[in-house]
Amino acid sequence: MIHDAQLDYYSRRLATASSDHTIKIFNVDGDNQTLSHTITDNTAPVWQVAWAHPKFGNILASCAYDGRVLIFKEQNSAWAKIHENNKHTASVNSIAWAPHELGAILACASSDGKISILEYKDDGSWETQLIDAHGIGCNAVTWAPAAIPGSLVQTQGGNPTVNTVKKLVSAGCDNLIKIWGWKEDTKSWQEEETLDGHSDWVRDVAFAPNVGLPKSYLASCSQDKSVLIWTQESPKGEWSHKTLGDKFPDVVWRVSWSLSGNVLAVSCGDNKVTLWKESAKGDWELLETIEETA
Repeated sequence: MIHDAQLDYYSRRLATASSDHTIKIFNVDGDNQTLSHTITDNTAPVWQVAWAHPKFGNILASCAYDGRVLIFKEQNSAWAKIHENNKHTASVNSIAWAPHELGAILACASSDGKISILEYKDDGSWETQLIDAHGIGCNAVTWAPAAIPGSLVQTQGGNPTVNTVKKLVSAGCDNLIKIWGWKEDTKSWQEEETLDGHSDWVRDVAFAPNVGLPKSYLASCSQDKSVLIWTQESPKGEWSHKTLGDKFPDVVWRVSWSLSGNVLAVSCGDNKVTLWKESAKGDWELLETIEETA
């Protein structure tokens, strides 16, 4: 069974994660896909794969049921493992690369309740930090956009200066969403917010892309068959949420924003993907329902 499929930055390569312990990499040319490599270093079902930004080279990360996170790099037309994170004691369910402006940093969410942050250093080593995030397990992790909300809105004219922010969000089996911020003075991650709106496990979270405008959007989906849209009007403001449509007919597994951040894709256990967009009045409207056809 294929658990995840991710295109690289240029949409020329497709990586898949499978329950047969393999990662397959395909070359993509229009509607044609050609298998180029099969990576067999994993020893358990692979849940997710994630491509790093191409400025760091051809790098692919994977997470698996055995608690290992493997990072591979393509060199001389072959894929080699360059790092292994074995700090977790249970399945690693989700991985996400930070915005490239922050460096080569990978966040990993595990059923042991912890998040590990792997950062590549200039000397070629990897530094690992652990966050005790959700007591009974962490299902997903995502990064906030690097641009500080509101950084492109100026009242004095002139060229805007875009500052960066290092922030991530986790989804837990405790029904909670937690926002974590990096504190440069203490060199540590601190919990900034806890968002409580779901009545069952939170399966996925996704920050909407932001070009520096003041308002932030965060989508979450849950075992409780609901999707919530969380909004924050300004960086110091309170988070509020709206429920997307009515209850979904099954567990909602994944949420994903378009590159422009104005369309949300929702993947539900009924094998349907729905696309949603916010209207001028602030209501979320169903644009399209996509069903797999035989």
